[in-house]
Amino acid sequence: MFDEIMEKFEGSPSQQAVIRLLLERGFSVNDDGRVVSGGIEIPNTGIAREIDVDRRVVDSTTDVILEDPELRRIFQNISQVPSLMDLAPVLDLTVLSVEVADAEQKGIVAAVTGVLAEHDVSIRQTISEDPEFTDEPRLHLVTDQELPGDVITDLRALPFVRTLEIQ
Repeated sequence: MFDEIMEKFEGSPSQQAVIRLLLERGFSVNDDGRVVSGGIEIPNTGIAREIDVDRRVVDSTTDVILEDPELRRIFQNISQVPSLMDLAPVLDLTVLSVEVADAEQKGIVAAVTGVLAEHDVSIRQTISEDPEFTDEPRLHLVTDQELPGDVITDLRALPFVRTLEIQ
């Protein structure tokens, strides 16, 4: 799906940057063509500044979104999920990020959370990036305890695990 969305903006890398930001942040577009997070409007100038494009690029991108029924359906229904990942250092939490060989393989989340459960590690939050919307999707798990070495060893032994990162 991500590739199909990006193809609609094939001739404009600047508009693709706007789309990427909207998807990454979970921002939606309302009927007036304004970028919003829930009911809070986000100024197009702020979005433009964040990705270093002209404000008019944001305007034209939201116009295209509203004119295309498929894009409109996606961007009027997308929402943001609060993440504990950025708060982890402040709240003394551990973030485990897992990169896998094939993100579309079935059972990844179940296998990883199963290993943590076997070692009595509680999970505060799980965020699985969608392979349709992200080039290199990862599985992120936030826990309120440090991960013992045997947990890491068991996770690395899972056949689909490419890399593990602990913060």
